[in-house]
Amino acid sequence: MARASAKTLANKNETKANVHWTFWLGLTFFLMVVVGLLSVAWFIGQKFNSAETSPVTHVAISGEMPYTRESDVLTALAPLNIGNFFKVNVNQVQARVAQLPWVYSVSVRKQWPNELKIYVVDQAPIARWNGDFFINQYGKAFQASHERVNHPLPAFFGPEGSEQVALENYHSLNKLLAYSSLAINELVLSERFSWQLTLSDGVQINLGREERVQRVQRFMDIYPQIKQYQKQDEVIDYIDLRYDTGVAVGWKPAPEEQRV
Repeated sequence: MARASAKTLANKNETKANVHWTFWLGLTFFLMVVVGLLSVAWFIGQKFNSAETSPVTHVAISGEMPYTRESDVLTALAPLNIGNFFKVNVNQVQARVAQLPWVYSVSVRKQWPNELKIYVVDQAPIARWNGDFFINQYGKAFQASHERVNHPLPAFFGPEGSEQVALENYHSLNKLLAYSSLAINELVLSERFSWQLTLSDGVQINLGREERVQRVQRFMDIYPQIKQYQKQDEVIDYIDLRYDTGVAVGWKPAPEEQRV
């Protein structure tokens, strides 16, 4: 019995020793794998973050850009570091391009492996505002170079903050005048919100503060009759519609080329 017990004890000690070495070998192998993976990840990260191995080689600029030029966008990006694909900050790029005067909106994204895509939508100027500004399709005033607008725009004048009101009335009144083949060339809104229009044929109409639509309709009804009284050497200067009954008409000498 004593010999059997001694043998059993020896077997247990041997088993414990084997388990001990197996544990440490397994732990060592696990740690080596972890260190190896971390080393590979670090190496790959260094490679990816290297400008030499992940450069931005192409900037694609597109969108609805009748006024903004590609050179404007590239100049705006010049202070930024866009040479490394992974380090390009698209928010910074977007903010820089959005500061360009003709830009209404911009989106930026990276296209693997080496391209930066920039999509630009320009402002749509509907009218000139107070000489130095434009009004866009949403009734917002913005300032940009007038030299890039090569088509005629109506001129609006009014108090600061009245841009939206001016645009809305322009659209509604212009739609009415179109039935008489006329259009608004100039719209003036006074500090007291009195309206004055200069039409495409050069006639100025005073609408006052109230009943603008009704007064324009009245103008369209009587305008052909007024023109019947026009002399050969005269043209209509203005028509004042601020009266409940009747209108006031002003005349001026006709240009030489219009005289018979």
